[in-house]
Amino acid sequence: MTSQRFERSGIHLDQSELLCPKGCGFYGNRAWRGLCSKCWREENQKDRQTQIQEDQALAERLQKEEEEAYASIHQKVQPQPTALGKLEERKPKEKSSKVNSVTKLFSTSTKTPPKKDHISVDSSPSSSGSRHVAVDTDRATREFIDFLKPLRPGREIFKQCRAFTESMVYKRELGVEELSECVQDFYQKLSEYLHTQFKGSSDHVESVMDEVEKYMMSRLYEGVFCPESTDDEDKDLAIQKRIRALHWVTIEMLCVPVDEEIPEVSDSVVKAITDVIEMDSKRVPKHKLACITRCSKHIFNAIQATKREPASADDFLPTLIYIVLKANPPRLQSNIQYVTRFCNPSRIMTGEDGYYFTNLCCAVAFIEKLDGQSLNMSSEDFELHMSGQASSPARPQASGGSSASAAALQQVQSGLDLLTGLGVRQDRVMKEARRLESDLIDWSEGVEHKVQGALERFPPDAQGPPSDVPAAAAAPSAIDADNVENDLLPPPLQPQLFAG
Repeated sequence: MTSQRFERSGIHLDQSELLCPKGCGFYGNRAWRGLCSKCWREENQKDRQTQIQEDQALAERLQKEEEEAYASIHQKVQPQPTALGKLEERKPKEKSSKVNSVTKLFSTSTKTPPKKDHISVDSSPSSSGSRHVAVDTDRATREFIDFLKPLRPGREIFKQCRAFTESMVYKRELGVEELSECVQDFYQKLSEYLHTQFKGSSDHVESVMDEVEKYMMSRLYEGVFCPESTDDEDKDLAIQKRIRALHWVTIEMLCVPVDEEIPEVSDSVVKAITDVIEMDSKRVPKHKLACITRCSKHIFNAIQATKREPASADDFLPTLIYIVLKANPPRLQSNIQYVTRFCNPSRIMTGEDGYYFTNLCCAVAFIEKLDGQSLNMSSEDFELHMSGQASSPARPQASGGSSASAAALQQVQSGLDLLTGLGVRQDRVMKEARRLESDLIDWSEGVEHKVQGALERFPPDAQGPPSDVPAAAAAPSAIDADNVENDLLPPPLQPQLFAG
């Protein structure tokens, strides 16, 4: 592998592009128009305040028009002393009710919606899944309580967190963005409270906030991850289809400075793929970010082992794109949206977790917009490869036998074949079990039918034996009874005396 391969790079990202365009110094997110969490909330609050003012102005205008219309009608129509008078008396009340409904329609309310049918915080379609969720929730609760015990405001923190999670149950009718706003508002208020309790100890506040996030999101995960009211699932399917269509993209096309023929590099690549796939199995945003961070560190190790020098940011992003293409992580967009909406904002705005997460978002955006120019090829060739009409580029073979990555892929393929065989065997066993069940049911019905037929042919008679049967034959036998015929027996032996 020559050094020329690393000099040509088709993917370059200035580090300033990762930061918020407002100049606050925090990392931005493309889901927030490139802004960080803090600036996005400020912009969103301004937009919401403007919308509220416009809605209030509209409500006042509608109220004024309705009052004028009612006044004009009231002047034309004279009340009559009949039963219609009662109807006229109700009109001011109806007018007031209508005006109040219009005003309420455009006003914000912080009251908790009325309780509906009880909904569990964690719900799952299967009983085994619900048991697993309950175990995880109970474990998170115990760990949270144990963490708060040594803290002076621990009782108050737990009280607020539990009350908030229980109130979220009755807000399921809200959209996911409104739920995200509720969670982020709670994070902000609790963080301000903790700063008053732990003055001068930001690290302590962050550790408490991490545990708060873990407790809350373990309980709310099932209701806020990839909800049906969003298009997250459609985005997941779209990015999965896109990545599958890009299966022909090679390391050389992305100018990735990684040599998978080196066992150490191949091992790091496999670990990076495993970590980014494992992200979907985590329930807490912090744990999902930890998977991304571990994946990124394995990428840096692979680059450093290949180049024999520290990796740069320009080397990292193309390699991360290559890892995402090889892994095709499940529910990628849903996981990114979940972290964006419900993670502790300070974690994705600063630090290595925020840096790596921002790079992952950039990698996904690059894959969605990938074209021939990004791969140093013509648009015609790119379209041919995407349509499957062009043959996939030949990958260089490892000298001296299969590389470690090829062996790992072969092992994965053998595992998939084994799972397929087990699935076929399971289907066969279930088919035989259903047939056996059907045979047992048929046998049981046959036996019952035969017994019923026998009872109909020979009905039981509780009034005694038939008249043509002799009484002596019908009498029960009793060996020790007194009416045994003794005449047929020999006389009993009598004792005799002998003179000695």
